Amino acid sequence: MSTALKAGEPLLLTQKRIWIIFSALIAGMMLSSLDQTIVSTAMPTIVGKLGGVEHQTWITTAYLLAVTIVMPVYGKFGDILGRRNLFLAAIAIFTLASIGCAFATDFWGFVIFRAIQGLGGGGLMILSQAIIADIVPANERGKYMGPLGAIFGLSAVAGPLLGGYFVDHLTWEWAFYINIPIGIIAFVIAFFTLTLPTKKVEQKIDIMGVVFLSIATTCLIFFTDFGGKTDGWTSLTTWAWGAGMIAAIALFIFTEARAEDPIIPLSLFKNPIFLNSTAIGFVLGMGMFAALAFVPTFLQMSSGTSAAESGLLMLPMMVGLMGTSIWSGIRMTKTGKYKAFPIAGSVLTIIAMLWMTTLSAETPIWVICAQLFVFGAGLGLIMQIVVIVVQNSVPANQLGTATSTNNYFREVGSALGVAVFGAMFTTRLAESLTKVFTEAGASPEQAGSSMATLDPQAMAQLPPAIKDGIINAYADSLAPVFWYLIPFMAIALVLAIFMKVIPLSDTAGMVARGEAIGGEEALRLEAERTAAKSGASGDAKAESATGNDSEGTDTLLLTKDEPGDTLDKP
Repeated sequence: MSTALKAGEPLLLTQKRIWIIFSALIAGMMLSSLDQTIVSTAMPTIVGKLGGVEHQTWITTAYLLAVTIVMPVYGKFGDILGRRNLFLAAIAIFTLASIGCAFATDFWGFVIFRAIQGLGGGGLMILSQAIIADIVPANERGKYMGPLGAIFGLSAVAGPLLGGYFVDHLTWEWAFYINIPIGIIAFVIAFFTLTLPTKKVEQKIDIMGVVFLSIATTCLIFFTDFGGKTDGWTSLTTWAWGAGMIAAIALFIFTEARAEDPIIPLSLFKNPIFLNSTAIGFVLGMGMFAALAFVPTFLQMSSGTSAAESGLLMLPMMVGLMGTSIWSGIRMTKTGKYKAFPIAGSVLTIIAMLWMTTLSAETPIWVICAQLFVFGAGLGLIMQIVVIVVQNSVPANQLGTATSTNNYFREVGSALGVAVFGAMFTTRLAESLTKVFTEAGASPEQAGSSMATLDPQAMAQLPPAIKDGIINAYADSLAPVFWYLIPFMAIALVLAIFMKVIPLSDTAGMVARGEAIGGEEALRLEAERTAAKSGASGDAKAESATGNDSEGTDTLLLTKDEPGDTLDKP
């Protein structure tokens, strides 16, 4: 099978070819999602071994920051250059960075490689969603986006289990060693199956837009990170980052208004459906990732479970997410209706968060499992549906840009949520742990040293009184944070109620752009191509003499003179 198409050559989107391309996307999504969840259960051990308990939020924040910065870049460049080579590059970057994480010898070196992983992970996430929109019409997309969400769920189940197993029976480095063979397999599958057209750059690339957007995103994350610390909102450093963020945003808007082909067209924000769905993604990101980032840590340290057990306890959440993600996608395809799903998902998520504010060291395991199941079911009803709604509201030549912009604001919300609410958690935790160690007779310096190297294995060796104090400190530090997350999910509910509904498109993105031929026409042309080649093999000399070989027939059938012209037919 050809691995790439010539520039301008349309693709026949038969059902067989769609599933072949889909297999490459599944492999890339598996790679990206598996790694994020492996780290969650391994994090307490990693920060304990590398000495960074008080900075552990950076393991998550660095990854999210990198993902957030590159999302619009992948989306826009995919629209103007084609998505195949970008997808391969994203797999390669992610795999190489995993090797760096495994061999890191200090905490901040590890954080840097996590950020590089994010540069690849952002591409895998965005390009998978954009390629699906390219090859499948919106009215059929739910049944494909649902399984992509399920792969995320499956990886999120396997990830914590593998991470816990590696920590308990091998070493934490295996959480990254495992990415190497998976990355190689994903790259090979994508290389041979991801048959997509390449494009030539016809307009000037918006380099300054990329620069100012990256600066604004970085300043935003540092502003929230410094502000969330003790006395941070009165610090000059915090407000210096805030001032930099405002200046970068102003320069970005100024640049985009004048750019020939902006990285994020400002016209998107005049689209009420795009604006509404993107706002839902933003507030969902704040609540979702802040909750997910620290629940496994809570389970390990406050409930006394091992890393493997804490990973197993995340299983109910992923069962809920997988079930509602697949079901809502199938229902959306069958009925063409979608508004009820984000409304119901927001309600379930609010209920789950209210319930999770009651978490304590004494909470029964079955109750925690039930809470996580409801939480996951709510997320599964929102995540994939919102992306399809955004894609359905924009022209075919903006599919990648709109998809990445929607995801960008969700990741901004995620980074904000992890930074702000993670800072609340760790600040409260540091104060509580300092009190525990000093009351046990340690000096402030000794208490700080003990906190920096605290992991589940080290805690098991401590005297019962100190161990109980640490468990209560974790429980009392995390549960109240959920109260601050609930208002954001309430905003998502209001936005979902007022979402405008338009019919789902019946044309795939590549077909609408004239890069591919789909449906019954694709099947007919595929049959004629096969017949032509069969005939050519029996009479090659005659066809060579007349100049009408099988390749020429394909060219006649597949080429369009100009966008919008009808196909030349035999």
